[in-house]
Amino acid sequence: MRRVVCPGSYDPVTNGHLDIISRASRLYDEVVVAVLINISKKSLFTVDERAEMIAEVTKQYGNVVVEKFHGLTVDFCRERDIPVIVRGLRAVSDFDYELQIAQMNHQLAGVETMFMATNPLYSFLSSSLVKEVAQYGGDVSGLVPESVQQRLIRRFSQS
Repeated sequence: MRRVVCPGSYDPVTNGHLDIISRASRLYDEVVVAVLINISKKSLFTVDERAEMIAEVTKQYGNVVVEKFHGLTVDFCRERDIPVIVRGLRAVSDFDYELQIAQMNHQLAGVETMFMATNPLYSFLSSSLVKEVAQYGGDVSGLVPESVQQRLIRRFSQS
């Protein structure tokens, strides 16, 4: 079985993330979306909420599973016998950073990295930008799935 991991914080999952996940799901038998538990970073949504949102919006693919993890992505891959990490690239500046990580991951564990160019519709999109726009009442429809948009509205209306 050909497996790949799509790691990230997904706080929240965006249509850009979903574009990469859906494209990977057509190339691999199983796509593991690994949701990062980062205790040093303040997240808008808990790791359980983020995993739940991703599972909800990827259920139609059939070969996508969602797991939570902390630590090094290569350790996650090694423990699950996953040989490839897929990463989306929005711009050249992403490549500089991602290439260094890919080379380190290969050095540490022999894990390969596959880069996918992001759909130009989402080349400007980031979770941080979505949160900022939503926080001030901006329209994020078309940037995130409807269910995620509703969660953003509820979360920001509580604060």
